[in-house]
Amino acid sequence: MKKLTFALASFLLAVGAIASTDNNEELAKRIAPVGQIYVAGQQAEVAAESSGPRSGEDVYKGACIACHGTGALDAPKPGADTWKPRIAQGFDVMLKHSIEGFNNMPAMGTCATCSEDEIAAAIRFMIDGV
Repeated sequence: MKKLTFALASFLLAVGAIASTDNNEELAKRIAPVGQIYVAGQQAEVAAESSGPRSGEDVYKGACIACHGTGALDAPKPGADTWKPRIAQGFDVMLKHSIEGFNNMPAMGTCATCSEDEIAAAIRFMIDGV
């Protein structure tokens, strides 16, 4: 009985050791730092690269939908008739208001990572069908 218990315990330890080496990579990912500290005077590393221009729909879904999807703060919903007076002012005025902010809308529509071209594409996406 002692030999069987010893053999079983040895087997379980061996299996546990093999399983733990398989998970080292996963463990390293889980405990990796989530950020870095930048000390003034050090060279900052730029890790993120631009993924290219986003479509109007992508910008809308990522930033604009919070207000324009719900109508919060009187934001016109995509394709709604409430765009008509804004469209009458001209696209350049709508773009200027979107970039600089106007009434309840903050500058760049809260999309700090958007380019002006992406904001324009989002406007075109929202007024499509009006």
